[in-house]
Amino acid sequence: MQPSAPHYEERLTAPRSWWLITALVGVAGGLIMLPLGPLALLGGLIAATAVATVVVSSYGSVRIRVVAGSLVAGDALIPLSALGEAEALDAEEARAWRSYKADTRAFMLLRSYVPTALRVEVTDPDDPTPYLYLSTRDPKALAAALAAVHPV
Repeated sequence: MQPSAPHYEERLTAPRSWWLITALVGVAGGLIMLPLGPLALLGGLIAATAVATVVVSSYGSVRIRVVAGSLVAGDALIPLSALGEAEALDAEEARAWRSYKADTRAFMLLRSYVPTALRVEVTDPDDPTPYLYLSTRDPKALAAALAAVHPV
């Protein structure tokens, strides 16, 4: 019986303040339709709220997972054999790596509302991507999961 592989999963949900903005967008949609009558106001309120909810929900539903020998970050599926050393970044270092230290060839799963990140080197010689920048709330746990599955 083999032990199960270490597993890491995180969902980068949108902050609560964005949901308040979603409600305000709905109210604005209703007010725009107000001159056309009460049914139009209700329709505008419902439609604008629904569209804003879908946008915030889809942006905030990105997942980072370590499963089955792969790192899944959003839509990207990266085999762990193509990855090198992982570096946990605090808020100050993360800000530096997403601005003046950034490489335009890097894969960046960037969420501005998450202050910390993980930087993982890409060691595959056929891949022009130098590193992955992954916004994560717990970069040390993600680095530990990567190291446990694929020791460098």
